[in-house]
Amino acid sequence: MVAVAGRVVVVTGGRRGLGAALVDEVLARGARKVYSTARSAYVDDRPGVVAAELEVRSAASVAALAGIATDTEIVFNNAGILLPAPLLTGDFEDVTVTFDVNVFGPLRMARAFAPILAANGGGALVDVHSVLSWLAGGGAYGASKAAAWSLTNSLRIELARQNTQVVGVHAGFIDTDMVSALELPKADPADVAARIVDGLESGAAEVLTDDVTVAAKAALSGPVEDLTFSFAR
Repeated sequence: MVAVAGRVVVVTGGRRGLGAALVDEVLARGARKVYSTARSAYVDDRPGVVAAELEVRSAASVAALAGIATDTEIVFNNAGILLPAPLLTGDFEDVTVTFDVNVFGPLRMARAFAPILAANGGGALVDVHSVLSWLAGGGAYGASKAAAWSLTNSLRIELARQNTQVVGVHAGFIDTDMVSALELPKADPADVAARIVDGLESGAAEVLTDDVTVAAKAALSGPVEDLTFSFAR
């Protein structure tokens, strides 16, 4: 179990949405320092917050962050992208970008920060997935989150030897800019952030943040035809 109080934390995509809520939550729980990243430079004047530029698609950018954040003890892989389109007819470059951000981005972060976490006692790696990890119909986004789920589960095994807690987070739709155009019930980012950190601090391997996600996980043992979603709703 990894308590947040007194720890040094990285939150990718921390400028807005769920990332901003995670920054607020770990600060409220006593984090000593938070590296909050965005794709472009920005300013956060709060004591203890270090605003950092990060492009998760770039190994050089990830390495640069790791070079300055050598005191990190907890990493939240939150940065992600949603480009809704059918797999068969959507722009293939959008599919490539989606996987580069949502799958290879967290892997780049894990590879860069695993030695740092080990040197600082193990700590934790928290990967933010989606209920669409388990539901068909989410296009490249859902497919990328399914791949990211598998990646996290394998990293949990590989990082156990250095005493790093690996947490996979699954959430339904959260009230952020990413899904603002979808007319569906959405959770408050602050509530989701609190549940994520609760799970981390309780030693959870996986956090299901809402009833929709719990139901989707339970349905994995049933017919695959029942595991569907459509952005067209």
